[in-house]
Amino acid sequence: MKSQKSAEPDGGKLYLVGTPIGNLEDMTFRAIRTLQEVDRIAAEDTRNTIRLCNHFEIKTPLMSYHEHNTESGGEKILTLLEEGKSVAVVSDAGMPCISDPGADIVAKALHAGFAVVPIPGANAAISALVASGLAPQPFLFFGFLSRQKKERKVQLDSLKRRQETILLYEAPHRLKETLQAMSEELGKDRKVVLARELTKRFEEFLRGSLEEAIQWADTHEVRGEFCIVVEGNENGTEEEEQVVWWAEMSIRDHVNEVIEKEGIRSKEAIRQVANERGMNRREVYKAFHIDEEQPS
Repeated sequence: MKSQKSAEPDGGKLYLVGTPIGNLEDMTFRAIRTLQEVDRIAAEDTRNTIRLCNHFEIKTPLMSYHEHNTESGGEKILTLLEEGKSVAVVSDAGMPCISDPGADIVAKALHAGFAVVPIPGANAAISALVASGLAPQPFLFFGFLSRQKKERKVQLDSLKRRQETILLYEAPHRLKETLQAMSEELGKDRKVVLARELTKRFEEFLRGSLEEAIQWADTHEVRGEFCIVVEGNENGTEEEEQVVWWAEMSIRDHVNEVIEKEGIRSKEAIRQVANERGMNRREVYKAFHIDEEQPS
């Protein structure tokens, strides 16, 4: 195992800095100091971050690093680190890497031997969980469900057997559709908490069943970003043992079986298999194609 001590002074460092998710008072002293002291701030959206910097009188130069420029932006960050400079990565709100950019450059920086230092801050999912009234542990953070109906159905089919409390994110314009899909797969009586506008003036928690959540969404103007906290399935282990038909299959056989059963392309089948196995899609893609190249 390789050891990294964040206090070591030599070489460039990559800082992952948490920023407020709504209330500027949640910005920590350490986060402000770090952003003031680094050589460059890599921001998901420089327009948002410049407002944050102006509020806290942070004069550090900004650069762009978001999901559409991870390659070019990542190379610029690595170049700065190689020059012995320090870079802070920030997202528009909350912690980098949590449904936001950051994971790619973290992996590259670690591979290149640079220190990666987390500067903790506000997080919507954890804030919603601890105030939800549902079991806070164990929990499973999933993030955003797929916008595609077929893939979302596969994801929910897998999640419905999980015993952990489940944390999801959703945009206001997709909330009704997502709640309806959840009700169909998880059951209308499953307990759920909708947390919106966390840390802001109109922060609100809505607690009840999925059926009641759908009724609320049908009769109210849906505004604000939502964190959805879903009760776990107490019988999940027993159900899982009955439905994991692919347990003895190789990844390649699993993908091929999905292609044949669903009549879909390999790309879609790989995505489905990754969801079912709880694996990274790239790992499934690599395993499928490597196996495919092996002589039979």
